[in-house]
Amino acid sequence: MNRVDSMTAPAPIVTPATPVVSPGTLPATPTDGASDLDAIRAVVRDSLAPLTLKIDEGYYPAEVLRALGAAGTFRQHLASQNGRGTVDIQAALSAMDIVSQECMSTGFMVWAQDVACWYIEMSGNDFLKETLLPKLACGAALGGTALSNPMKYLAGIEPLLISAEETEDAFIMNGTLPWVSNLGADHWFGSIYKVSGDEPRDVMAMVNTSWPGMELKQLAKFCGMEGTGTYALSFTDVRVPKTHVVGDPLLPYLKKIKAGFVLLQTGMATGLIEDCIQLCEAVEPRFAHVNCYLDDRPDELREELEDARELIEALSADVFNPSTDFMRSVLEARLLGSELSLRAANAAMLHTGASGYLHDAPAQRKLREAYFVAIVTPAIKHLRKELDVMAAA
Repeated sequence: MNRVDSMTAPAPIVTPATPVVSPGTLPATPTDGASDLDAIRAVVRDSLAPLTLKIDEGYYPAEVLRALGAAGTFRQHLASQNGRGTVDIQAALSAMDIVSQECMSTGFMVWAQDVACWYIEMSGNDFLKETLLPKLACGAALGGTALSNPMKYLAGIEPLLISAEETEDAFIMNGTLPWVSNLGADHWFGSIYKVSGDEPRDVMAMVNTSWPGMELKQLAKFCGMEGTGTYALSFTDVRVPKTHVVGDPLLPYLKKIKAGFVLLQTGMATGLIEDCIQLCEAVEPRFAHVNCYLDDRPDELREELEDARELIEALSADVFNPSTDFMRSVLEARLLGSELSLRAANAAMLHTGASGYLHDAPAQRKLREAYFVAIVTPAIKHLRKELDVMAAA
């Protein structure tokens, strides 16, 4: 395992003198997205596939993530970075799908990187847009999300775990977060914290793991997704400059980012489901005569997957729709991704039989990955709770 028990050395503060992309401009070579997808496929084939088993056992593939960034993976949804000048959630999902077909641990880290970029892109923070965002978008800087606890807090599931005191030019943060992914030394993540005072409020900012007072520890070994750079975070008087705030006031900002945040997760699910179907199809020449007695046959799953993809693509084209009905549809699409992932992975195990039960077999890894799709925030139970609240309103 790649372990970081303590990090206290300060990371260099990003300054406006070091942007990868000049403020307000697009990349020098605009793309239509298709060439980027070809480049991403090449990285998956040549760099990711040889490491998939190693990643499943705990290797954090920073070099692969940087190569994916250089190929354009993390910029697809960003109007300021993708060369097309428009938000394109569907293009980001296509890239994530390609990665997740091979290794959903890496697909999950693509999502984490995508939403770290999304936080800044959707903010009014020009400083971060000119400095940090271009680095995250091209993979020169890596980072995660840290919104699992805040999302549960906002849904009434658990309390907010990070608090802060406000000074003239910074927030001083304290508290702990149990699990945050796609992290390591000098990585970035978005954090929401409760600011104390006469009128307490919630604020969101981008934080660096190497700032003084930050400590990263790996306190658990999971049955899957071990190579995702997942740590428990401890904040002890961590000073976050106000130049790094992305959401204050928080609620209007969260309403702006939520649909994109949730929809972007569906690329993990569709990629996983696609590969599970291919595993089922691969054994048809040998086992069709007996696999025909199983539920969730590959042709049936493929039809449902294509229907789900059409739904997600339609929702992605309207990501800033403020209506409650639209948000309900987004949550239902995310729930569908979880439920279909579980069915497809179960089918892959049953269709491949004993060969899928081997220690290094893709089918058993896909089953563990599918359970992650179902429990990562927002989990199935979280989604059903939110949908129930909406229905009762």
